Amino acid sequence: MMPEAGTSEVPPLIDLKSVSRQFGRHPDFAARMAIALKLATPVPMLRAVDQVDLAVRKGEVLGLVGESGCGKSTLGRIAAGILPPSQGSVLWRGQDLAQLPRAARREARLRVQMIFQNPYASLNPRRSAGDIVGEAPRIHKLIAGDPAAFIDEQFRRAGLDPALKRRYPHQFSGGQRQRIGIARALAVRPDFIICDEAVAALDVSVQAQILNLFMDLRASLNLTYLFISHDLGVVQHISDRVAIMYLGRIVEEAPTDEIFARANHPYSQALLAEMPRIETTKRHFTAVKGEVPSPLAPPAGCHFHPRCPHAFARCRVEAPPLKTIAAGHKSACHLNDTAVV
Repeated sequence: MMPEAGTSEVPPLIDLKSVSRQFGRHPDFAARMAIALKLATPVPMLRAVDQVDLAVRKGEVLGLVGESGCGKSTLGRIAAGILPPSQGSVLWRGQDLAQLPRAARREARLRVQMIFQNPYASLNPRRSAGDIVGEAPRIHKLIAGDPAAFIDEQFRRAGLDPALKRRYPHQFSGGQRQRIGIARALAVRPDFIICDEAVAALDVSVQAQILNLFMDLRASLNLTYLFISHDLGVVQHISDRVAIMYLGRIVEEAPTDEIFARANHPYSQALLAEMPRIETTKRHFTAVKGEVPSPLAPPAGCHFHPRCPHAFARCRVEAPPLKTIAAGHKSACHLNDTAVV
């Protein structure tokens, strides 16, 4: 299934505009006075997401890739409304969520659901599976008929036997727990689902089953996904477009086939070069040199320049903007400037 026709006229389902998110303790008056008098040092702020623009159109699957700690999950939680952005705005169907009336904002939030990485921690151990799936639609009055029949339907959609709905989370396997999480998300009739490493904690065979379920649900319910993962093989299989993130910033974005065939950014190229493949010839694996800098003190300029083999003076002082280099292909690298080439 492809995104809606005429996407140049239809606004994206979710549109993140210059979104940033910082974590840290804001100093009180006494702390600010101590800092001003140089009796204390400022409390460092962790910048998990840094000026990100990202749009997801209806009907597509956007894969979000990056190393652990790069801000993928934080960005997903901002899109889901779980975390507010420190700066920037989140648009739903072209409307700023922060400016919507309360009822409209609540309705928009219901249309965006999140499936979490750890199926063992994301379910309430004191509630039965049926109660977990049925709680949100009951509170929001989304059940028109028999509640039991409604819950049974959600279980079947997620590939679970409704006879198991009275069991508790500890009585299910990891794959079954993830299916309960999927059923819980589907129960409020979402349009957009954010999958945060949704198959990372599962066995490979179970991963394949859950991925196939995601694709079947996409076709039958016209769902849109933001699929967050560090597994490039999974992202290549399921995504229409891919965005690659490094230390809080999007460094490249393109259609899946394009980015796997012609990655532009040096970080994207390094990731794809080390992607495991089934080949008869021997390959020499070389990890990306250096370590990921701390988000408490990210490098000036391009965040990747301390590890980039092509870095030059401009990279150390000026952050490259994410700009179009080909149809549907964006990259944030100074090497793309004609003055350098």
